[in-house]
Amino acid sequence: MARYTDSVCKQCRREGQKLFLKGQRCYTGKCAVGRRAYAPGQHGQGRKKTSEYGLQLRAKQMTKRFYGVLESQFHKYYEAAAKKQGKTGEELLVLLERRLDDVVYRLGWANSRPEARQIVTHGHISVNGRRVDIPSYLTSVGETVSIMPNSRKSERIKAVLEANASRPVPKWLDVNRETLEGKVAALPTRDEIDLPVDETLIVELYSK
Repeated sequence: MARYTDSVCKQCRREGQKLFLKGQRCYTGKCAVGRRAYAPGQHGQGRKKTSEYGLQLRAKQMTKRFYGVLESQFHKYYEAAAKKQGKTGEELLVLLERRLDDVVYRLGWANSRPEARQIVTHGHISVNGRRVDIPSYLTSVGETVSIMPNSRKSERIKAVLEANASRPVPKWLDVNRETLEGKVAALPTRDEIDLPVDETLIVELYSK
């Protein structure tokens, strides 16, 4: 499957804010957004007047990059959200939050979503006792997510868990740091999703 392979810091610079794609580095002085707070490329520092379409496009691009999904997959999430009874924009974000790689990141078992995606792909995560290696797996309320027994011995995972031991976990997730198990207690609300974007702009873009 296609995957973005260029520097992820360029994505943050293009959106003009941190998307926390590099984990702990994003909190240090090495963060590219702090050092070069302008878009990449030779015209990155030029003045730009953003049109209505431009605002809608930026909202979509930021959301895609925040969760690490490509256009075709993102559009499928939008179509699924449009079929639900709630607000399409909010339903879209809820679907993205339910992704297994996002849940692993939210539980503090990875420093970033790209790292969470890698942890899932390498088979370190189970759902309801069964190993799941698909990052896009949509978790449901009541499901239990845990780190595989053999994976708990990994020095890398131990280091990540220690580094994120004090990181807050969203209210819609329950985590037991002793047993390394997490549970999807409820679906997230818009107030619990820390994405700094107006999702209605995405709906307007796709509605054209």
